[in-house]
Amino acid sequence: MAQARVKARRLSFGGERFAVFAECLLTGVWIAVASLGVVTYPAAFAAGARHLRRRIRHEAGGWREFGADFRTALRRGWVVGLAGWAVAGAVWVDVLAARAGVPGGPFVGAVGLFALIAVVVALLRAAAVWTPGDSWRALLSDAGRRTLLDPAGSFLIVGGLGVVALSAAFVAPLAVPVLGAVAAAALAVEERYRHR
Repeated sequence: MAQARVKARRLSFGGERFAVFAECLLTGVWIAVASLGVVTYPAAFAAGARHLRRRIRHEAGGWREFGADFRTALRRGWVVGLAGWAVAGAVWVDVLAARAGVPGGPFVGAVGLFALIAVVVALLRAAAVWTPGDSWRALLSDAGRRTLLDPAGSFLIVGGLGVVALSAAFVAPLAVPVLGAVAAAALAVEERYRHR
């Protein structure tokens, strides 16, 4: 009898893990759809991470709650999205300078790429802890510090971004649901940092 209970517990635990994984993939689709507005990606990731937090805590929440969180995060989050594209544009100019053979171009291009990666990681870390009423400026400032103080966690997020890139390279539509896994990775990294 005791063995049957242990086996049932293992099966339900495995089912729970699969349910969370499936929820991550669904959240990735929601994030991709919400990011179609070009500057809406920070709000989309914030709403996705908040949805996954609710799911992990066994709280109610679905598409409506995601939409409400997205609209709330978008009130100031679009400015962050616009700034992110400006940083990406500046890095692209650095890369073009490096390719053109400008003296010091390769060094500037490499620094620019590393800075872009750091900005993306800080943005994902900020989105992972976002709650309604939070200031994006304060979130990004704190996330920037955590990005530098927790290099292992930051590297895990970079690995998640690498998985998205590889998924897109192999089968482009796979990159869409994997975005939810990146949001989950950022959420896990933040929880890990908070418990340290």
